[in-house]
Amino acid sequence: MIENFDLGDIVQMKKEHPCGNNKFEITRLGADIKIKCIECGRIVMLPRSKFQKNAKKLIKADQV
Repeated sequence: MIENFDLGDIVQMKKEHPCGNNKFEITRLGADIKIKCIECGRIVMLPRSKFQKNAKKLIKADQV
């Protein structure tokens, strides 16, 4: 379960996207989290609780 994440971070999810990739970029934060597939560019919107449960690990934190 991931607690700390921010816009632009790359996360690895437990389940793969139908395109076969499991790495996503966080594009929106709030009550819902919007993530974009790195491979095909599709956007998925999840409730924060479901995102935190399904996120496996933080791959790359966006450093400003």
